[in-house]
Amino acid sequence: MKAKPGGYNVAIVGATGAVGRTMLDILASREFPVGSLRLLASSRSAGSVVETAWGDVTIEDLAIADPAGIDIALFSAGAERSRAFAPAFADTGAVVIDNSSAFRSDPTIPLVVAGVNNHAALSHDGIIANPNCTTMVALMGVAPLARTAGLRRMTATSYQSVSGSGMAAMDELADQVAWFQKDRDALIFGGWEEPEVTIYARPIGWNVIPFAGDMAEDGYTNEELKLVNESRKILDLPDLAVEPTCVRVPVMVGHGIAASCYFDRPLGVEEAIEAIQGSPGVQVWADRVATPLDSAGIDDVLVSRIRPTLSEPGGISLWAVGDNLRKGAALNTIEIAEILIAH
Repeated sequence: MKAKPGGYNVAIVGATGAVGRTMLDILASREFPVGSLRLLASSRSAGSVVETAWGDVTIEDLAIADPAGIDIALFSAGAERSRAFAPAFADTGAVVIDNSSAFRSDPTIPLVVAGVNNHAALSHDGIIANPNCTTMVALMGVAPLARTAGLRRMTATSYQSVSGSGMAAMDELADQVAWFQKDRDALIFGGWEEPEVTIYARPIGWNVIPFAGDMAEDGYTNEELKLVNESRKILDLPDLAVEPTCVRVPVMVGHGIAASCYFDRPLGVEEAIEAIQGSPGVQVWADRVATPLDSAGIDDVLVSRIRPTLSEPGGISLWAVGDNLRKGAALNTIEIAEILIAH
């Protein structure tokens, strides 16, 4: 992407959502060279004014907005809107970096985790896809090991926060926790009264739901299949064996992934730690246990509990946790934009 002395014309599509607002904060904190800023959302939000580091910006209605003149469009408005509007932005010359699932499985569109496969971002044809936040957090810890010893098999269980389902899910968690506080004994001895449930199939307050996403095929959810297919595409390992389980937990922000990895050659703990420590955007907590609370609000993915596998010698098990609104979505989108303007 050609350098622009006055800065780039940047648009955030889905600017009023949790990820869109996080994008706005990260653009400012990382001092991204924004020449002009446009914020787009649904007609419901159009006309409202947002205070930004570049002055007050009026939100535009995405359905009628003219994308001409935009250099970089950061999309986080859902797959349906991405499919409907992203191609038009790309046709006018913008590079679209999309945070939805709309284009991830398209073999012609690069799927990029900054710090893992940066080179793929340079092969775009106007649209670049952001991976699922769970896949992204997992691969920040796993990819350095794959580069070091050749990954052949991975078993991964995710512990996904409710913010991955949006603001309404965070509200529902808070409401349900307050609901159950009225009768804590019922949580211990049974007989609890069902709270209102709208986002998930079962209550998420003080609970764990071993079903994240929507039912897809063979008893697996679409979240689990994303973890399989996106890992293969990002790591360029089409035959990688992945066994996934995705779980929703009563955490506001921060996805955790427990992964056991097996390689083309035996990999020891010290070599694994060295490989992960040498990768950008990752912190190794060798003597501490990283939790979602530790990851909330920071850019790095935290990796801890790095240990040898027991069932098959030579593998590595680890725990990775990251802020799904930042590295899992908004930050990675902006990091991809930074890759583009650096070349």
